[in-house]
Amino acid sequence: MFEELTQHLSGAFRTLRGLGKLSEKTVDEALRDIRRALLEADVNYQVAKDFVERVREKAVGQEVLKSVTPAQLVIKIVHDELVQLLGETAATLNLAPLGPTVIMLVGLQGSGKTTVAGKLAKYLRSQGKKVLLVAADVYRPAAGEQLRLLGRQIQVPVYMVPDRKPVHICVQAVEEARGGGFGAVILDTAGRWHIDQEMMQELVAIRGKVAPNETLLVADAMTGQEAVGLAQEFDTLLNLDGVVLTKLDGDARGGAALSLRAVTGKPIKFVGLGEKLDALEPFYPDRMASRILGMGDVVTLVEKAQEAIDLSQQQKLEKKLRQKAFSLDDFLDQLRQLKKMGSLESILDLVPGFKLSGLQVDERALVQVEAIINSMTPQERENPKMIDGSRKKRIARGSGRNVQEVNQLLKQFSMIQKMVYGAGEKGWERKLLSMRAKGRKGRIYR
Repeated sequence: MFEELTQHLSGAFRTLRGLGKLSEKTVDEALRDIRRALLEADVNYQVAKDFVERVREKAVGQEVLKSVTPAQLVIKIVHDELVQLLGETAATLNLAPLGPTVIMLVGLQGSGKTTVAGKLAKYLRSQGKKVLLVAADVYRPAAGEQLRLLGRQIQVPVYMVPDRKPVHICVQAVEEARGGGFGAVILDTAGRWHIDQEMMQELVAIRGKVAPNETLLVADAMTGQEAVGLAQEFDTLLNLDGVVLTKLDGDARGGAALSLRAVTGKPIKFVGLGEKLDALEPFYPDRMASRILGMGDVVTLVEKAQEAIDLSQQQKLEKKLRQKAFSLDDFLDQLRQLKKMGSLESILDLVPGFKLSGLQVDERALVQVEAIINSMTPQERENPKMIDGSRKKRIARGSGRNVQEVNQLLKQFSMIQKMVYGAGEKGWERKLLSMRAKGRKGRIYR
């Protein structure tokens, strides 16, 4: 996400290292690079110009604090301005005080609108709401069937009426939701390849009849400024409440995310970060600014960990670490919890200071490790030292791997054992108790 922008901004900050004070000349040199980075990221020209002017105004003539270098000071100023550009505070959904909250999704075909409907339904369901999905796209072949399959995966009912107009379907679905005690209704309306008056008037009619609490545009982040123009056109007729940016995990530039709020005045409420139905996150401007600047996102990382980590298993692991009895079964449990947090690439993107820089993470490695461990007997997993040459051959055959890979896993596990045991009992106790304490404070997704 935003790899190119992050690299260019990092290069701009390098020119300020080793300086004792920020002069107009040094600031201007850095700001030229920052302006170029924003424009290459497909940020709106006026937005980039205003952004650079605000940074310059705050940076010129600033004395450097004893513990802060000019580069760090400018990064702080750029970070604060990025947060303001992205929206300052997180924009939440407008929930209905009584009855179901009606959310109307609009957008062009191919933006991932139906998938977003499923993701949003899962998100709301995890917060304790009874959700109804509505198949209001009667034009795209199999659109209703796609939504029905998504609903089945997340155990959310889908309202479908054959041979009826979208307005009628939406009105009837909301009435059904009121009578059925649903807390949220998500209308998956029809998309088109381009904006046309017929489509827009149909959406206006639905909005007029249903009066949704939220009208959200689903836009493809990888289209850059096209997404911003699209938001303006939809907002003119529908008065959007916000935007859901899809495919943000594949957006190396970031122009849409950085321009949308400034140009349209509409907040980004959610971002899609993958194909899986749990790959939808609320949009936090401060966290996104940190990720753009290569600072990672520790808060989101901790929240994902709290969601994935089973506290009862962590208590058992704590006991085993004290007894120095960490086994391959425990190692496999930790890998499985890691997989629940999302793709390795998305997790590493949240780690401060860690950048893949174009390198591809092989997700298959975890599957291969799991296959090797599953091919071992319970005794072998508990005591890997008993695995001799003949056992390695059997494990390799059973897992579809080779003996060298089995050896590599055993060697890596031995190193992990030494590392966790060498950390000291008190150190591990503090870390695990800290994780458990954080878990008690509450989780984002309830």
